[in-house]
Amino acid sequence: MKLGYSTWGMPKLSIDTAVDRIASLGYDGLEISVLPAWTTAIDSLDTAERKRILNLVNSKGLTISAISGHASLLEENPEDNERNLQRLKNAIDLAVEWEQNGRIPYVNTLSGGRTADWDVQKELFAERLLPAAQYAKSHGVTLAMEPHVDGLVDTPERMVEILKMVNEPTLRVNFDISHFDIMGMPSEESISILAPYTVHTHVKDQRGRYPDYEFCTPGEGDFDYVDYLKRMHAHGYDGFINAEIGMMRQRKSDYDPLAACDLSYKTLSKAFIDAGISRK
Repeated sequence: MKLGYSTWGMPKLSIDTAVDRIASLGYDGLEISVLPAWTTAIDSLDTAERKRILNLVNSKGLTISAISGHASLLEENPEDNERNLQRLKNAIDLAVEWEQNGRIPYVNTLSGGRTADWDVQKELFAERLLPAAQYAKSHGVTLAMEPHVDGLVDTPERMVEILKMVNEPTLRVNFDISHFDIMGMPSEESISILAPYTVHTHVKDQRGRYPDYEFCTPGEGDFDYVDYLKRMHAHGYDGFINAEIGMMRQRKSDYDPLAACDLSYKTLSKAFIDAGISRK
């Protein structure tokens, strides 16, 4: 396994500052968010800037593990939905451009929607997700969906059902265990279900239980990362463990994106050592 950091937690920092800090701490790679509110918003990246970012990352010896290209495919307005689908396709195109030594970054996305609408919208969602998965396949890219608390796809079981409905090998899972931990689900339960389909991960830290919970920076809560790493390893996962700082934490007045990156590395690199798992 390897250790990465997501620029999701650095929306206002330049990519140069983000890459420099991530590399200097010793991370193995990074996930780059290309959503509209980020300095690396995909619509702002011309051909020259895309090449410059790739060269910058390569010069620091980092891997681009994934692109955060979240786009809901459950918009009521057909034009809005088509716009989101196109944005997801654009992220897939970018992943191809950011190939490193034959490795193409995953493209992470969410379902959007609401948990309560599962029965009436799951088929519609699978129908709308299929073209994205097929587009990814035609470009040699894997689309990684993240089950998310309060979203349409919010449990491991629902995620597996969607995978089976879409039935494309280029649709897999971005596994963020925090969403199940706050529901009181034991780590072994969510890991045993999702690990076989997982190509990328997020980890936060968290306190409390849904609905009275908060997401925080790794090291601020009480999640057992050593146990988590051992279980992921035992289930055969060997990809990136990627720290992501959620919006719930970013909205707090004391949030410092560089300090969060530092604490995440300190916490997770120690967990790798304590778990006896090498970062290869």
